[in-house]
Amino acid sequence: MSAYLQCLSHTPLVGHVDPLPAVLAEVDGVVGDARQRITQFDPELVILFAPDHYNGFFYDVMPSFCIGMAAHAIGDFGTAAGSLSVPRDLAEACATAVLDAGVDTAVSYCMQVDHGFAQPLELLLGGLDRCPVIPVFVNSVAIPLPGFQRARLLGEAIGTFARTLNKRVLFLASGGLSHQPPVPELAKVDARLADRLMGSGRNLPADEREARQQRVILAAQRFIEDPSSLHPLNPEWDQQFLDILAEGRLAELDGLGNAELSALAGKSTHEVKTWVAAFAALSAFGPYQANDRYYRPIPEWIAGFGSLSAKPSV
Repeated sequence: MSAYLQCLSHTPLVGHVDPLPAVLAEVDGVVGDARQRITQFDPELVILFAPDHYNGFFYDVMPSFCIGMAAHAIGDFGTAAGSLSVPRDLAEACATAVLDAGVDTAVSYCMQVDHGFAQPLELLLGGLDRCPVIPVFVNSVAIPLPGFQRARLLGEAIGTFARTLNKRVLFLASGGLSHQPPVPELAKVDARLADRLMGSGRNLPADEREARQQRVILAAQRFIEDPSSLHPLNPEWDQQFLDILAEGRLAELDGLGNAELSALAGKSTHEVKTWVAAFAALSAFGPYQANDRYYRPIPEWIAGFGSLSAKPSV
């Protein structure tokens, strides 16, 4: 029984709107080093905490958390498409353990996921099906949102379950730090887009998906030229957040409300709750040591981009 953790920002804009080659090479190096560490750890099970961007979860039913018993990646923004290798019996046991611990979670036997799940599996493990993975969705864009405390308790419950397994367990978290790309909000859209957010956007026609992706690419290009066109990145908050994770002070975030976080760092910064859940899961294995910290604000990707790993101290 052992555990390892890797948190990594994702971005659908890589390859579409990229920073300078030196920055891109720097990020590639960080990802390559993380991939090598994971290869050395040789996980037998991956538990992946990630968000969605109205590609798999919609307002027809919008859970705060959902554990996948099976999952399929849609391949948006050129990321990998196909089935994840989900061990159904273990995923069912995980969901039961979380509910028994008093944390409400939905389950899905046909979870649809996007680049938030696919990208870390591609970059860090070499593909969607290279290792058994339990996908854990954390709602990060669709209000009402879960708070930091609920994300922490979810992670603790999953970590406690993982400790009962005689396996090498890798906890992955996928999410940007400070950022606010153009994600639609139900209260501010027209009837047609509201219908998409309520479920008809689950299987978009190819031309409509391409138009949607182009809007994000154009927003990134404008953000480079005019930083006031979107909510600014907040490197100071990002670094403070990384300090809290590295120092094991997760409960300090419990009092930070959702509206306050949105104002501080942008409405998509709620994706950091995946990082909190992953660190909380690792904490179930005892005190931990964080390592290999990386951070850079990358406006081309509309993101405070970060990476952080950790393992039990003993």
